[in-house]
Amino acid sequence: MNKFIFIFLGLSISTTVLSSPEEDYQRFKDYFLDRFPETEFSDYKNGVYSIDLSSREQWESIEDFPPYEINIEQGEELFNTPFKNGNTYASCFENSGIGIRQNYPYFDEDRGEVVTLELAINECRKSNGEKPYSYYKGGPMADISAYMASTSAGEIFDVKIPNTDEAFNAYEDGKRLYFTKVGQLNFSCADCHVYQTGTKLRADIPSPAIGHPTHFPVYRSSAGRLVTLHERFAGCLNRVRAKPFKAQGEEYRNLEYFISYMSNGLEINGPGSRK
Repeated sequence: MNKFIFIFLGLSISTTVLSSPEEDYQRFKDYFLDRFPETEFSDYKNGVYSIDLSSREQWESIEDFPPYEINIEQGEELFNTPFKNGNTYASCFENSGIGIRQNYPYFDEDRGEVVTLELAINECRKSNGEKPYSYYKGGPMADISAYMASTSAGEIFDVKIPNTDEAFNAYEDGKRLYFTKVGQLNFSCADCHVYQTGTKLRADIPSPAIGHPTHFPVYRSSAGRLVTLHERFAGCLNRVRAKPFKAQGEEYRNLEYFISYMSNGLEINGPGSRK
């Protein structure tokens, strides 16, 4: 599923040769830098606001009084509230869970799968005898994730792909899903966020593919609450009339792995706000 790389170079040919993640990353980055030469790479952490001035001005006025501040406060309280056994979330994470958002998702070689921050939060709960939170509809999961993201503000995304077949296959599966057309509308993630980014689709301007994970979870004005990245994946699939995958299932985790790797080098600036 590497046809997109050659399309970027102006060649509509396909190949069965798999490029390395490093090659994908450089070509992906170069594509956006060439398409939006006025946008500094570092600014892609701001999504669509990095390429559309009028949208950015509205967004900056909202960020003067962030609608997600209370969520960060609630997340901090939940993060530090002891479980029934006396432990807290800090007992489950390196550096006590502070300033680590940029390391997720990662490929766990022992388990042979991608681990996301939200998955790790629920596994922490279960290992301490607590019931897992829902991955959808915001709530405590989004609040804790938002708090942990806020402690990583300014840290740089640094997602690694170990030199194993399993890790490479997880990355490739995420890439394949990103570029595969699905649903009754026959759209892929790339149709909006690579090929049509910067143009209007109905009333919206799709954001660039690079930088998507940096600001999640996000407060979406249309929903009136925080939304996690995987809930946003499901929302996109619903919009193209495709059946969403299971929350934190392998498909979404691998998809997050791919787009996070493509956002390496950008700062964490979540939580954020979007329309």
